[in-house]
Amino acid sequence: MSTKQQLSAVGERSQLRIERRFAHPREKVWSAITEPEHFFAWYPMASGTIDPRPSGALEFDDGEGTTYRGEVLEFDPPKVFAFREEQDELRFELSDDGAGCLLVFTHTFADRAWAAHTAAGWHRCLDVLETRLTGEASELPDNGAELRAHYAKLVRS
Repeated sequence: MSTKQQLSAVGERSQLRIERRFAHPREKVWSAITEPEHFFAWYPMASGTIDPRPSGALEFDDGEGTTYRGEVLEFDPPKVFAFREEQDELRFELSDDGAGCLLVFTHTFADRAWAAHTAAGWHRCLDVLETRLTGEASELPDNGAELRAHYAKLVRS
């Protein structure tokens, strides 16, 4: 697994772009990012529903009583899954890369003040996705503060 990340301004909004290589076939990663039984094992919501088609509805429950709604913007198996969650836009693009695949994840959001926290959170989510794909049951390191500091440097640059 290798990771490359970038934080940038897009008009009045911020955009996080993370490229991560996985040593798994694109179809396996596609299932993990689009099928609810796999998606909610790594995505930062407790549960929800996904209608996997353009203009399909999304509904996510954070497990603490708040429901977030959205809409599927693009669904092109096994290449692109994009959706709007409230005011944020998230895009997952997969391409073959040797025996594995490349995931290009893009999150466009409004609150620049939260950019480092948002980026660190997604970094950790993708770490969880990797452990789910490999079947590892290992606990992830408590590196949230380190990741926030790393991404804060990207925000300032």
